[in-house]
Amino acid sequence: MDPALLEIIVCPDCRGELALVEGAGGSETELVCQSCGLAYPVRDDIPVLLVDEARRP
Repeated sequence: MDPALLEIIVCPDCRGELALVEGAGGSETELVCQSCGLAYPVRDDIPVLLVDEARRP
C-alpha cells in the first residue's frame, strides 16, 4: 500500500490515525485505528473504509 496514502487517510468513525497491520502469514491486511480500534480490511491494495465493513475490537 502506498505510504503517501497512509499519511492522509483517517478513520471514518473517529478521525484517528490508521496503522497498516498484516495478518498471520500476510494473508489479510487491515488498517487499524489507533484511537477507537476499528480494523478496516484492505482488498487488492484498496482500503475499504466503511464503518459497516470494519471489524470491532
